Amino acid sequence: MSIQSHRELIVYRKAFDLAIAIFESSKSFPKVEQYSLTDQVRRSCRSVCANLAEAWRKRRYEAHFVLKLSDAETEMGETQSWLEFALYHGYLSQETFDQFDDECEQVIRMIVAMIDEPAKWCFPKRR
Repeated sequence: MSIQSHRELIVYRKAFDLAIAIFESSKSFPKVEQYSLTDQVRRSCRSVCANLAEAWRKRRYEAHFVLKLSDAETEMGETQSWLEFALYHGYLSQETFDQFDDECEQVIRMIVAMIDEPAKWCFPKRR
C-alpha cells in the first residue's frame, strides 16, 4: 500500500505528536515568556510539520522536496535550542527535556534519511 498523504508518514506523525506535547508543556511557562520563548518553541516545532507537508506536495521536483525537508530539519534544530533555554531557566525538568530532545533527534534522523534518498519518495522523472 502506498502512502497517499503526508499525514501517513511516520516522521510527520512523530513530529506532530511532539509539537502537541511541547505545546502542552509550554502552557506552564511564565507569562513573561509568552511572546518570546513560548511563542518561538511553539512556532518552530509546528513548522517542522508544515515543512514536511510542503515537502510531500513538492515530490514532483526532487530539489524542492529536499529543500523543504532541509527546512524541516533546521526547524527541529531550532526547537532543540529553545528547549535548551527552557531547561536552563527551569521551565522544563531534565527528564522532560531529555524526552523531548530524544524525540527531536529521532525526527531529525528520519528527515535526514529521506534527504539522503529522495528518489524513494519523489515521482519518477519523466522523459
